[in-house]
Amino acid sequence: MRESERISYEDMRRQMMEIISLHALVASEVTGKHELDEVVMGAMADVPRHEFVPVEMRDTAYVDSPLPIGYGKTISQPFMCALMTDLLELEPDDKVLEVGTGLGYGAAVLSRIAGEVYSVEILGELAEEARRRLRAQDFDVTTRIGDGGYGWADEAPFDKIIVTAAPEVVPSVLLEQLKAGGRMVAPTGAEDAQMLALVEKDIDGTIGTTEIMPVVFAPLVLSH
Repeated sequence: MRESERISYEDMRRQMMEIISLHALVASEVTGKHELDEVVMGAMADVPRHEFVPVEMRDTAYVDSPLPIGYGKTISQPFMCALMTDLLELEPDDKVLEVGTGLGYGAAVLSRIAGEVYSVEILGELAEEARRRLRAQDFDVTTRIGDGGYGWADEAPFDKIIVTAAPEVVPSVLLEQLKAGGRMVAPTGAEDAQMLALVEKDIDGTIGTTEIMPVVFAPLVLSH
């Protein structure tokens, strides 16, 4: 990468961070959060988002909106990625499951905070491309091709789970794979009535759900 390109992307990333902070303030009436956790913001500032979009989208990689990444999929809006990561309340020793790898951006952000990150993607072409991009940028993420609605049984349970596409209801398997005391963030509901939900599992296994804000996500694709 030429020096001028590197500086340009850094400038765009700084502008993105300013917009995320402003968006968080504007959305605070519904989220209750006037600012996002500084560790999350640091991770967002550290990850080169332009490395996780198609080459033709690089110049718009830091715009605060979803972007197409091929195969009918999108990369989430930066503010939404930051908010969902913030809601997880990640700890350095957490084991995290991401449902819906896309091209790997969200997993890269998670890996800057949590100890172990596992990400599952149903589309084989996307999963392989995400694996390549994550390795090229030296992000420590374990990926696989599979149906995210079934989680990742061989690695369960997880301290935190993040779902990047919307099931109508949270799959029961994911609830089972969430540790007692764990947190899950997922968009849920029909396409025209989705809500971002925070799911908390008490030590005794009781499930509590808090609706955060209305959202629009692609439906969660299941194999059957």
